[in-house]
Amino acid sequence: QVQLVESGGGLVQPGGSLRLSCAASGRFFSTDIMGWYRQAPGEQRELVARIDSTGSTDYVDSVKDRFTISRDNAKNTVYLQMNSLKPEDTAVYYCNARIAATRGWNEYWGRGTQVTVSS
Repeated sequence: QVQLVESGGGLVQPGGSLRLSCAASGRFFSTDIMGWYRQAPGEQRELVARIDSTGSTDYVDSVKDRFTISRDNAKNTVYLQMNSLKPEDTAVYYCNARIAATRGWNEYWGRGTQVTVSS
């Protein structure tokens, strides 16, 4: 069974930094696009950043120049370095990945990690 496990969330003051990690585990053959989404209370889930297997990245405009997504293919792990955090970045952050397992390619989600930006 494939699982995505996130870590690194928490409480940080405005202007601070956090680094999120998401590791894929279980039996699978390959990972394709990996990314981070977030959902604030009362809001729809939105894409924050994604990275494909070649390292090509895509960001939502509101986090460009503040957040950096990266991945370690050997560890099947994706990271999100978040700098200059703002209160509006407060949300539950979810890891997402397209993974090839025994039943073919499927999309998987982590359970989410809370990020709170507040003084």
